[in-house]
Amino acid sequence: MDLEPTEDQQAVRSAFSRFFADRCPISVVRAAEPLGFAPDLWRRLAALGAPGMALPERAGGGGATRLELTLLLHEAGRVLAPVPLSGHLAASRLLVDTPWSAEVAAGTLIAAPALRPTVDGLARLLPGGAVADVVVALDEDELVAVRGEPPLTAPVNHAASPLADRWVRADRGGRIVLADGADAGRRFAALRREWQLYMAATLAGLAERALELAVAYTLEREQFGRPIGAFQAVQQGLADLVGPLDGIRLLTAKAAWCADEGDPAEAARLAVMAFLAATDVARTTTCRAVHFHGGYGVTLEYDVQLYFRRARGWPLVLGDPDEEYRRLADDLFGAEGGN
Repeated sequence: MDLEPTEDQQAVRSAFSRFFADRCPISVVRAAEPLGFAPDLWRRLAALGAPGMALPERAGGGGATRLELTLLLHEAGRVLAPVPLSGHLAASRLLVDTPWSAEVAAGTLIAAPALRPTVDGLARLLPGGAVADVVVALDEDELVAVRGEPPLTAPVNHAASPLADRWVRADRGGRIVLADGADAGRRFAALRREWQLYMAATLAGLAERALELAVAYTLEREQFGRPIGAFQAVQQGLADLVGPLDGIRLLTAKAAWCADEGDPAEAARLAVMAFLAATDVARTTTCRAVHFHGGYGVTLEYDVQLYFRRARGWPLVLGDPDEEYRRLADDLFGAEGGN
């Protein structure tokens, strides 16, 4: 298993790195708050074909592998791109045989996944739900896709995410049953794992950039006539982050490779592991970055606080991470009380 990007995959990563550096400076992120969505950036991504990369070519998409998608999302995470890419790419795979697939691939329709089953037909706090035109949700024993007008408003949240509750049982735009019974449950679980994989890649990019911000600040901030980065305690605090950052990048790549080429059950476990590890490393990295910024780290003028808030808010859309740890433990070792 070779997890290093191929020459073509390196080209994909470089192209999106240049795109985000040019089209998504931090001013775009700030301007997109509080909703957390930049329509112009989404249109520019659509012009590049990014929203359709997860779909096969027969549906008007790019036919990208999951490993290639994680490279895209890594670059999006580095700049905190205010577009719902992780959710859209995860949900779009389930819309391939619907009448909306071409529009989803083109990015003229935004898709959002419900990460928990509905309650009385209401899907709660969908990532991207505030701006999505199509919602994919598990409603009782049916996996459904529902088209409707996005509310374009979100509850106040520290991560400035376009979250929203969406009804899925009646909508003027249309409702399609994608699967029912046991198959609906399996496909919903796969959707959830897909989102976790893509969020892991996004958080890895976020953490990487947060470390760069911390290093840059410690080289310019002086105390006692020397840059604070010259002090051994600061150096150790930053150096300790490099290994975990490489670890989550490799774990995410392994999960993506396994989803494309390997055993589905192992791929599901690896996606959860990558998500949990990336969540932990992103929190630790941004916490330390804020710490080394001192008082400036909690002021709105400094960019590091934007990374700190998103490192905490984005993963919580799925719910309490401790629940995911318990589910993973049950999957690996058997549920409590089992043999």
